Amino acid sequence: MFTTLFTHPACLEHDTGLGHPECSDRLRAVLAALETEEFHMLERQEAPCATVEQLLRAHPQSHIDRVLSLIPEVEHAGVDADTVVSPGSGEAALRAAGAVCAAVDAVATGQSRNAFCAVRPPGHHAERDKAMGFCLFNNAAVGAYHARAAHGLQRVAVMDFDVHHGNGTQDILQHDPDMLYCSTHQSPLYPGTGDAGEKGEYGNCVNAPLPAMAGSPEFRHAMTHVILPAIDHFKPDLLIISAGFDAHSRDPLAGLHLIDDDFVWATRKLGELARTHCGARIVSVLEGGYNLRALASASAAHVRELMYC
Repeated sequence: MFTTLFTHPACLEHDTGLGHPECSDRLRAVLAALETEEFHMLERQEAPCATVEQLLRAHPQSHIDRVLSLIPEVEHAGVDADTVVSPGSGEAALRAAGAVCAAVDAVATGQSRNAFCAVRPPGHHAERDKAMGFCLFNNAAVGAYHARAAHGLQRVAVMDFDVHHGNGTQDILQHDPDMLYCSTHQSPLYPGTGDAGEKGEYGNCVNAPLPAMAGSPEFRHAMTHVILPAIDHFKPDLLIISAGFDAHSRDPLAGLHLIDDDFVWATRKLGELARTHCGARIVSVLEGGYNLRALASASAAHVRELMYC
């Protein structure tokens, strides 16, 4: 079994306009970093479009209809002040969510040991009935519910190390006792959620906010004493990683000071838990990261470690 990379050229056609930080060059940088010889063993698969049935497990029909109705025939349209769509955005969003479902299929059936979804738009800010923060559909949540519906993987943990709190994933999962959402993130920062007191209806949300300027020691302490014990106690059947790399010290949109080795360390620790509880099944999906060089190097470091998990 191998690590499988899921992506699709359509994800490059989500055009957010000149100067927007969530741009196609982000994905180009990640894919270029994964084209070097050390990644020749990556199994590569094209991401399918998510089906309406798959999306409906995380979003109501009204949300799906609204998102797709906002896709313009030409130029750009605004979903909110931060979130821009273009003619290619609809297919890109469907491929991004579909990638996670296909990755779940691969690891659930033993075709892959784990998987990384190099896709955009990202998803963790998309709430059950609201697109926001560059996100249209919640890729991680769609994948989590697909794991249950298609493969009987009842207990799914989502670990989010993006610098921004995944308010959308928390919103969707917090009322389900067999879903766990864990997050390290800078606070205060957009979107203003993720306080340690936000625990979900069943104590199934675990937030470890970090102050601006925090770096490796604070991140690793939060992981070691808050996040990893929660996942260990939960004993998931599948682990999904919302892999945002904007907590990197070079990222322009926030103020944490992680380095590549922090993402390697976190991936290794999560891999240990996955081997203990869920047959090493991990699906990782790209979220944020807005310095192209930092995003490329951190993504490559993350995937390199997945290949050895």
